[in-house]
Amino acid sequence: MIITKNPPFDDFCDLCIILSYTASMDKTQQTLVIIKPDGLVKSLTGNILTALSEAKLKIVGAKILKVPKKLAELHYEELKYKKPEVFPSAVKYLMGGFHTDRVLALVYEGANAVGNIRKICGATNPEEADPTTIRGRYGRINSKTGVFENVIHASESSKQAEKEIKLWFQPEELTETVFKTKKITKTGPRTIWA
Repeated sequence: MIITKNPPFDDFCDLCIILSYTASMDKTQQTLVIIKPDGLVKSLTGNILTALSEAKLKIVGAKILKVPKKLAELHYEELKYKKPEVFPSAVKYLMGGFHTDRVLALVYEGANAVGNIRKICGATNPEEADPTTIRGRYGRINSKTGVFENVIHASESSKQAEKEIKLWFQPEELTETVFKTKKITKTGPRTIWA
């Protein structure tokens, strides 16, 4: 152990904060990724999955589905209040109103899954996204609809990831879960989100 006269931290609290931050980055997380209708209709699925593989994470859930209106509205619930003028077109976009009527939903798991996936996806606005990111390469703003066709959704935080995964997947649809579950008996035993 090397002890220096002038340590790089002002006091013990700074060191604790840095260690705590580092530990939280290494924590196993799950995050939701959705390849949106424009990504599917443009046959970008393979390219997107290849780019996402750079994160060195594990896929623990995947399904293709038609997005019902209720699911799209719940997914964009925050947008309804933050940007109400965008909400209807975002719901229509996710439901496939501008392209095909299906999406590919995935759950990735690993250390800092949320941050690693978001870095590869790039900024939500395709015009602001780094050109080496998924949104920078394949996204656009549709001049007719004004919709950000950014081909992919990625959870913004671990809290949002938990909410979204529980919205899009049931526990039995995932090979592994990091969120609490419980068993219920209705017509037979079934695992649901706690």
